[in-house]
Amino acid sequence: MPMNEEEITRLIKDALPDAVVELKDLRGDGDHFQAFVESREFIGKTRVQQHQMVYAALQGRVGGVLHALALNTSTPRQSAE
Repeated sequence: MPMNEEEITRLIKDALPDAVVELKDLRGDGDHFQAFVESREFIGKTRVQQHQMVYAALQGRVGGVLHALALNTSTPRQSAE
């Protein structure tokens, strides 16, 4: 059974509470998602480490119940003051 967007978002936000999560179901089948995740927790981390943090948040579901996840991560932009 595919995962829904709410469950994916909840798992990510449980692990990264400040995260901004944007998901797009690429095929409308609940199996192929594109995700953008922004979090302060990513500061000082490499892109690989950031992705590992998101995959860890999804608790082994990527490649299983969540067939494919195209992932983009970033840190929050500083506001100009």
